[in-house]
Amino acid sequence: MDSPDSIKTQYVGGETVSVLLPLPLAGAYDYRVPSGAILRPGDFVAVPLGRRRTAGVVWGPGSGEVADNRLKDIGGTLALPSLPSVSRRFVDWVADYTLAPPGAVLKMAMSVKDALTPAKPIVGYVRNPDPRPRGGGPSPGLKLTAARQRVLDCVGITPVGVHSHEGPPRIAAEIARAAGTSAGVVKALAAAGALLPQFLPATVFPRPDWTRPGPTLSPEQSAAADALAAKADKGGFSVTVLDGVPGAGKTEVYFHAVASALKAGRQALILLPEIALGAQWLQRFRDRFGAAPAVWHSDVPESARRATWRAVAEGRARVVFGARSALFLPFPELGLVVVDEEHDASYKQEDGVIYNARDMAVVRARLGSIPVVLASATPALETVANVAAGRYGLHHLPDRHGGARMPEVARVDMRAEKLPAGRWLSAPLTQALGATLAEGEQAMLFLNRRGYAPLTLCRGCGHRMRCPNCSAWLVEHRSGTRAKLRCHHCGFAAAVPNHCPACQAEANFAACGPGVERLADEARQAFPSARIALAASDTLAGPEAAAEFVRRVEAGAIDLIVGTQIVAKGYHFPRLTLVGVVDADLGLAGGDLRAAERTYQLLYQLAGRAGRGERPGKVLLQTYMPEHPVMAAIAATARDRFLAAETEARREAAMPPFARLVALIVSGPKEPEVERAARMLARAAPSAEGVRVLGPAPAPLALLRGRHRRRLLLKAPRGMAVQPMVRAWLASVEVPRSVRVQADVDPYSFL
Repeated sequence: MDSPDSIKTQYVGGETVSVLLPLPLAGAYDYRVPSGAILRPGDFVAVPLGRRRTAGVVWGPGSGEVADNRLKDIGGTLALPSLPSVSRRFVDWVADYTLAPPGAVLKMAMSVKDALTPAKPIVGYVRNPDPRPRGGGPSPGLKLTAARQRVLDCVGITPVGVHSHEGPPRIAAEIARAAGTSAGVVKALAAAGALLPQFLPATVFPRPDWTRPGPTLSPEQSAAADALAAKADKGGFSVTVLDGVPGAGKTEVYFHAVASALKAGRQALILLPEIALGAQWLQRFRDRFGAAPAVWHSDVPESARRATWRAVAEGRARVVFGARSALFLPFPELGLVVVDEEHDASYKQEDGVIYNARDMAVVRARLGSIPVVLASATPALETVANVAAGRYGLHHLPDRHGGARMPEVARVDMRAEKLPAGRWLSAPLTQALGATLAEGEQAMLFLNRRGYAPLTLCRGCGHRMRCPNCSAWLVEHRSGTRAKLRCHHCGFAAAVPNHCPACQAEANFAACGPGVERLADEARQAFPSARIALAASDTLAGPEAAAEFVRRVEAGAIDLIVGTQIVAKGYHFPRLTLVGVVDADLGLAGGDLRAAERTYQLLYQLAGRAGRGERPGKVLLQTYMPEHPVMAAIAATARDRFLAAETEARREAAMPPFARLVALIVSGPKEPEVERAARMLARAAPSAEGVRVLGPAPAPLALLRGRHRRRLLLKAPRGMAVQPMVRAWLASVEVPRSVRVQADVDPYSFL
């Protein structure tokens, strides 16, 4: 919980305070407290900035570096709770660690601008029960047109303060939609007295009922649940890794900690990497606590985000289920953080302020002196190392809940398969699919490539269709009415041209390689009677589409899922008994530091989708490298052996988690300027014992969204504080204004 501020607790008229603005500026600005006002650290205020007014947060005493005659007065305070002390310390910590401007971090905590002002009252309408003009009824001269009558038929008679069986007040737009008319008709009836206006309450966030009993747990689950609940009840900082096989019931275990936090009068935050696909999780939460949590992610409508932000700040939202950005919400009473699927790469934000939400969740818990739970079936190597060092606690769930067994995993050696051109499903996988579908069971085909084909080229001259803004091939998509070429990095899209841009040959393009759309076509040809659904970010656009997909699978309306990594984790489909991985080697290409670890995690999570009910599951991995340690470990269910070998390899190479890395990404619209700036940084690279700087070198995506890119990589011993070194390094080089240099502390991706 929050600790008292170590700085002055209030400032009166005439004193100078620093105000941090949610802008990527160097630091806070000094302002004068207006006469008669009293301000406290954390207060949201309106201040002049140039010719405009903007909102900021009182951060502390002024620096004293601005002359009195140049100080501007604060324009006023905003009517909402102060930003908690722990949130302000968190902003400062994240900014210092990531080498980002504090204002850029504050912007993530003030991400909904409209939430800073009180909501406008919402007016609903009910029918006037008193037809007499003296009683406020409709005017005697009011002509009841067909449209007006439909409106009156749609609106319930609800005397003020009483809800009749005909329904509560509704807003004009909702009534108009139901009546098939315009909102103007509704307002005209209100002006004539036929409808009565009533103010509607603000968005209500029901309190989850922590007293509701949960499902019966196994002895292992109960031991872990009791331990986590005790930590949530007691408070104090701790990190506990909840490590359990897929289907072990980790969610129900950490729900006990959530209940304990609620019982203690505190808020709880649960982070998941694929929020848009959280339909099953949300239903579990409703079943357990009798109410839905507040939801926070980019697909939530702006009005709902506004209501949620204020409800969190005011303490009305007791549990938040969110994406990584939910970590920066202004919780005044946060008592527990859960990071589900803590290993997932989606927790790393690569744009703007570059941070890993899993690591920052641990920091937020430490600053607030609260427990954090990291849950995963495949913990990250950094997490494993922290457990081994005694910094994190561990609870292990070795068995699936309810007696279900982990699936059998087999490798299909594609070197021995002689597939005809344009075919991607081996004979063993095709036979297994046929047998599964014949039994009335469900199956999944996994390929981590969106679209129809990853490369389109001219058969005549070999010209490859590439993105004009990025160093990437255009991916062909055929799911719409017309084939499109799309860039998955910048969003560029174009129709497949009628002529080759290089040789002008007409309609002579070849689609090379498979994407999930092409794989689905092959599956339809092989199993024409099967009900097949595509599951990729292109086809499941938003939570509603994802929830409908889940509903159809659970109802047995889908026989075969063809999907990308969006379906690799978290799902519980009891009738799904077969998972076929079409290209198990895909993630091992490119030489990424974490390639083996991430591939293992993905394949293990995929395997965990099969056989979660009463029927046993099976997994087939199509691979050209069946002897690879990742494939061997998956087939032998030797997770701990694989992690031990991967840990030792990282230790010998002195790479994370046994070393520190900081990447510098130099980018700009003009390649010569970018190259020159990168070389200047290389010449000014820090020199210290154990420190190496590699580069500059073109990034694998040397052109991204129209910006040329170079990378440098600083490698240092694990115990070294790299931030002061990098900060001094960046300050020593003056780069052109058109060139941007971003620091990525603890890089996860090297693209």
